[in-house]
Amino acid sequence: MQSPIIQAFFDESTHTASYVVADPETRIAAVIDPVLDYDAAAGRTTTCSADRIVRYLGSHSLTLEWILETHVHADHLTAALYLKNTLGGRIGIGRHVTEVQETFREIFNTPGVPADGRQFDRLFDDDDELTIGKLPVRVWHTPGHTPACVSYLIADAAFVGDTLFMPDFGTARTDFPGGSARTLYASIRRLLSLPDDTRLFLCHDYKAPGRDEFSWETTVAEERAANVHVHDGIGEDSFVAFREGRDAELGMPALLLPSLQVNMRAGELPDAEDDGVSYFKIPVNRL
Repeated sequence: MQSPIIQAFFDESTHTASYVVADPETRIAAVIDPVLDYDAAAGRTTTCSADRIVRYLGSHSLTLEWILETHVHADHLTAALYLKNTLGGRIGIGRHVTEVQETFREIFNTPGVPADGRQFDRLFDDDDELTIGKLPVRVWHTPGHTPACVSYLIADAAFVGDTLFMPDFGTARTDFPGGSARTLYASIRRLLSLPDDTRLFLCHDYKAPGRDEFSWETTVAEERAANVHVHDGIGEDSFVAFREGRDAELGMPALLLPSLQVNMRAGELPDAEDDGVSYFKIPVNRL
């Protein structure tokens, strides 16, 4: 099977890695987890990060077919809709996004926001398949961080969202609504059942203590041997006890409230009010 072209774009302000994945034969591409820049102090969005991707696609004569989300992110706003409006393509996410929509439209008291996933062009079930040009893609439901998390398996690569971080940093938190440390453990073991040389592309990196460079690519073998939270030999109960204890000490992500209001709508800002301006809602003392 031919290997895809993979180009990463790292947004240091949110520690997020986005990816262009392309079929070298047809020049058809997908973008995974794109970032919309957001200045929280000013309440202003810009498209600098997404425009880097737009320029890359254009300069390499790549046609955008898919914008793929690994989950409803809580730490950055998605540029999925901006890319679709700019270049075309279809937005896809796991079918369980509806659970996230249902939970957070209640939290934000926005009953008019549909919770059936209609904002996305395709909702993926576990083991669904799609293609990027002639490259086959398999979708795995890998919940735990959120109920809607999926991973995309493409040739010798897997794009695993927030299930795993670099081996020296560990694993994702599981204390968001619908999250589960026990479920995350099962999802991780499923991913680590892939061949040892499978390349794992991660959604975030935070530079573990003692490491000076950001990194977002590892392998199944490296994770199994050295992941500080879940390497081979760490059992489910031990992992769950550790993960739940660590999560209890974590603060709320800085962009969680605006991010969710955009990301569960596939990148669309909240509906404009009668002055033509969109507003984010902040539920006081609710979370």
